Amino acid sequence: MSTAAVPAMVQGTFDDLGTALSTVTFVVVDLETTGGSPAECGITEIGAVKVRGGEVLGEFQTLVNPGGPIPAFISVLTGITDSMVASSPRIEAALPAFLEFAAGSVLVAHNAGFDISFLKAAARRTDHEWPGFRVLDTVHLARQVVRRDEVPNHRLASLAQLFRATTAPDHRALHDARATVDVLHGLLERIGSLGVHSLEELLDYTAKVSPARRRKRHLADGLPDAPGVYLFKDGQGRVLYVGTSVSIRTRVRSYFTASEHRRRMGEMVRIAESVTPIVCATTLEAEVRELRLIAEHKPRYNRRSRHPEKAPWVKLTVEPFPRLSVVRAVADDGARYAGPFSSRAAAEAAIAAVHEVLPLRQCLERLSPTRPRSACALADMGRCGAPCTGAQSVDDYALIVDRAADLLSGGTRDLLTALRDRMAELSAQQRFEDAQVVRDRLVALVRGTSRSQRLDPLARSRELVAARRTLLGGWEVICVRHGRLAGSTTSPRGADPMPYIEALRASAEVVAPALPPATAATAEESEKILRWLESPGVRIVDIDGVWTCPVGGAVPVRAELEPLESARREVAGFAGSR
Repeated sequence: MSTAAVPAMVQGTFDDLGTALSTVTFVVVDLETTGGSPAECGITEIGAVKVRGGEVLGEFQTLVNPGGPIPAFISVLTGITDSMVASSPRIEAALPAFLEFAAGSVLVAHNAGFDISFLKAAARRTDHEWPGFRVLDTVHLARQVVRRDEVPNHRLASLAQLFRATTAPDHRALHDARATVDVLHGLLERIGSLGVHSLEELLDYTAKVSPARRRKRHLADGLPDAPGVYLFKDGQGRVLYVGTSVSIRTRVRSYFTASEHRRRMGEMVRIAESVTPIVCATTLEAEVRELRLIAEHKPRYNRRSRHPEKAPWVKLTVEPFPRLSVVRAVADDGARYAGPFSSRAAAEAAIAAVHEVLPLRQCLERLSPTRPRSACALADMGRCGAPCTGAQSVDDYALIVDRAADLLSGGTRDLLTALRDRMAELSAQQRFEDAQVVRDRLVALVRGTSRSQRLDPLARSRELVAARRTLLGGWEVICVRHGRLAGSTTSPRGADPMPYIEALRASAEVVAPALPPATAATAEESEKILRWLESPGVRIVDIDGVWTCPVGGAVPVRAELEPLESARREVAGFAGSR
């Protein structure tokens, strides 16, 4: 279904119109403070006016004891002195009262960044959770709809005079809030003549969305309010971007508003001429379809999951003196495999981790036990038993190979201990960069081995049917075959789910088995299925196979390493920002 040509005479639904401005409760707030820094200065007065549909619903005003002296120039500006606030409540008491007054509203302020930053800082200091108000800045809006030939500037006093405010601003919180109410109403009247009649359009308009991007909003018309996948396409029908959402219509709309700030998405929207929706029975099906469509079309504006076929594996070869190799796919050759890895560099790092603790040969030639050759430098360094020279028999080398096979199968606890000892040794020698390299190699290995360990049981399961309660009380059901999502469905609340399950099994995709530990799908798809199966409330309806994960395998080791890797990312991010 393409939405490029939508009839102009189609009447929008109430949902399409958004929240009418006449029904929105605004709380216009103004603060007086002891200075300009919310981290160092305090609030001395809070004034607010609650309005809806042009009618004043209530007012809030209180002086606040800032807990310190008010600078003289501030007292001259506002007229608020130390003696006036001496008996006033501290912010610990004033802030909860204001938050209660403003609950459920849209906050409005003139130069809102200043007032909201002080309120948020006060919330942090008093251990109050900030409610996450939507905020409208009248300065920002005025700069877009009030011409400079109408006012000398966009200060509150100038705008109050332009819109004939009934209260003149005088740097007292409630007076300035009342003046801002009149300015707000004047601005809303102007922007209403430009076709802005809902809160969503108003907040969108204040974000300076380009006219060209705003004109593309019609692409969202008629899209379903249902979970699924959406495809942005250009004029030739080529797929530009694939995304997924629990509501296709709501998500596509967001691309034409301020909530979408990625530069490449702005470029994509300018090129797009149509949006094709694909409604899915469940959110998991939508996520899986997204992966498959990205892999199929390789859209230029999708950065991830475009080349799952390039994910490499680490293979322990089958020969008299096996070695570790990076390969593109699992073959039916009796070899041991781990992965797939996110990149070739990650696979090579995992191999290097094994070589850190096991004297496995690293040369690329195929060695013969009957035709010895000269040793390499690694043998001289003691990092290889030199099977090439005949110094190590096939049986002796097989003992090392067995340990390597155990590592690739997920038995990494011994390796973890050995590599941690190696990191401690390097750190004691103040070779911190070398220690970091060892740690990164360990993380790469554990990620790859835990991945294959998790995927292998799913790959061997001919069919797995599972169900989970929906928010509406029914069930969402999935059918997985050899690690691939073969189908999904939902049963309504109060209905017997078994007929739906049987219909799903009868209509699900026929999936041919792959070569374990590879599944019949991409690793990313199978991992999404695993995360769904491991989510709270999931029930296994039936399984033709075994879904297990060894207690002593790589998965718990990976969990132990996650804090270490998270800390590394934080340090790297901090260093990159300086």
